[in-house]
Amino acid sequence: MSDDKLNERKYTFPTNKEKYELLKKKNEEALQGGGAERIEAQHKKNKLTARERIHLLMDEGSFEEIGKFVMHRAKDFGLDKQHYLGDGVVTGYGTINGRLVYVFSQDFTVFGGSLSETHAEKIVKIMDLAMKNGAPVIGLNDSGGARIQEGVVSLGGYADIFYRNTLASGVIPQISAVMGPCAGGAVYSPAITDFIMMVENSSYMFVTGPNVVKTVTQEDVTAEELGGASTHSSKSGVTHFSCANEVECINYLKKLLSYVPQNCEEDAPMLPYEPKADESRPALNDLIPDNPNQPYDMREVVEGVVDEGSFFEVHKNFAENIVVGFARLAGRSIGIVGNNPASLAGVLDIQASTKAARFVRFCDCFNIPLLVFEDVPGFLPGTDQEWNAIITNGAKLLYAFSEATVPRVTVITRKAYGGAYDVMNSKHIGADMNFAWPMAEIAVMGAKGAAEIIFRREIAAAEDPEAKLQEKVDEYTVKFANPYRAAHRGYVDEVIMPSETRGKLIKAFKMLENKADKLPRKKHGNIPL
Repeated sequence: MSDDKLNERKYTFPTNKEKYELLKKKNEEALQGGGAERIEAQHKKNKLTARERIHLLMDEGSFEEIGKFVMHRAKDFGLDKQHYLGDGVVTGYGTINGRLVYVFSQDFTVFGGSLSETHAEKIVKIMDLAMKNGAPVIGLNDSGGARIQEGVVSLGGYADIFYRNTLASGVIPQISAVMGPCAGGAVYSPAITDFIMMVENSSYMFVTGPNVVKTVTQEDVTAEELGGASTHSSKSGVTHFSCANEVECINYLKKLLSYVPQNCEEDAPMLPYEPKADESRPALNDLIPDNPNQPYDMREVVEGVVDEGSFFEVHKNFAENIVVGFARLAGRSIGIVGNNPASLAGVLDIQASTKAARFVRFCDCFNIPLLVFEDVPGFLPGTDQEWNAIITNGAKLLYAFSEATVPRVTVITRKAYGGAYDVMNSKHIGADMNFAWPMAEIAVMGAKGAAEIIFRREIAAAEDPEAKLQEKVDEYTVKFANPYRAAHRGYVDEVIMPSETRGKLIKAFKMLENKADKLPRKKHGNIPL
C-alpha cells in the first residue's frame, strides 16, 4: 500500500498508552455500578452496595473479580441504549480467614439487580468453578427478580442456577445472604442452599408480593409482614438467621463458615486444644430440677458441655422446642441437636422434626459429628398435628438420623418416652455411643399414663381410686422411670454423672474420629418429604 493510501485511512489506532488509559477508565466505570445517584439511594436505605458487601466479607485484598466487563445482549424495550459493565452482579473468588470461597453479589443499583441472561451466566460460571475446585459458594442476594424486558431467557437463567444449586447440594456448602428483595422464582435458589440469612427491615422473600396477595385473597399485608426476616425466622422457618443489619449478617456468615469444611471430602477445621487433666463440669449436677415436670433450658446443658463460647445456634427463633447449632468440643467442630424442655416441654412436633432433620442431614453431608441431648416426652398430640402430617414429618427426623454415617453420640438427660426415644438418635437406629444421666426416664410413656392403662381395672375397683392410682404410679416409676433397664439391655452404654459428660464425650468423639460406615448401594433413598 502506498504512503498516500495509508494517509487516507479512515481510522486512527490508539497507542499502547491510550489502551492502558481505556482499561483504567473501564475499570473505574465498572466500580461505579449504576452510578453515584443510585449508590446514594442504596445507602439511604441503610444498605451497602454489592462491592462494599464483598469488601467486608473477604480477607483484605483477596477478592479476584470474574466477568467485570460483561454486558447484557438484549435490544428490546430500550435496553440497547442502557449498558452497565458487570450487568448487575459482581462475581469472583477470594478467601475468608484464609480459606477459598466463591461469591456473587447482586447489585441493586443496576436495573434493580434484576437477573438477565448474562447476569445468570456469571453466577453459573462461579458455581461451576466452585464445584470443580471444592469450595463453598456464597450468594449475596439483592434483586428485583427476573429482568422482564428479556422475557424467557431470564427465566432460563434462573433455572440454570437452580440446577447447579441442586448438583452442588451435599458437595460444597452453599450459603445465601438475602440483603434486599428476593421475590418470585428468585426465592428458589436460596431455598435449595444450605443456610439462609436475612436482614431485618431491609430484606424480604416471597413467591407473590403484597399486591398480588391483596388481589387474590383480599389480605392487606406489608412486604415485611409477608416475607421479612422476622416472619421467616420465626413463623415459616425459611431463614436460619435473622440479623439486625448487614454487618452483623456478614459476621454471622463468616462465623458459620468456620464450623464447616470446604467440601464433602474434607473435615471441618479443627482448632488447637490443650487437653486438661480434669474436664469435669460440676455445675451440670445441679441443672436438672428434682421435679420431672419442671422445665429447664437445654442451652444451659449445651453451654456447660462444649468449649466455652463456641455454641453457635441455628434457627434460634423457629420451633424453639428443639435446639440445633454448631459448637466445638476440644476444638473439634460438632453439630448439636437437643430437645428443649423450656418450650412445649421439649416435645417433637412438625416444625421441630423438620428443623432438626434438615440440620442433621447437613452435618452428615459434610462430615460433622452429631451430639444429641435428649429430653423428650413424646410427639405433640392433637388434630392440628395429625391433619398436617406429624407422621410424615416426624419420619423425616427418624430417616435423617438413620441414614447418617458420621459419628453419633446421644446423652439422655431426663425423659426419653415412646417413639420419640427411638427417633432421637437411639442405639437402635445406629447411634455409636449412648449415655444417660442418673435421672433419665426411659419408658414407653410417663408413669401416670402407663399406670392408668396397665392398672385400669384395679384402680376402678379400689375403695380410694386416687390413692390406688398414686400407688401404681409410684410402682411404675421405681420399675421403669430410670436408665438402668435400658443399660441392662445395652441400649445405654453408660450411666454417668452430669459433671462427667464433657470428658466422656471428648473421649468418645476421639475414639470415633476414624469411623467408616457405608449405606447399602443405591441411587439415593426416598426420604418422606
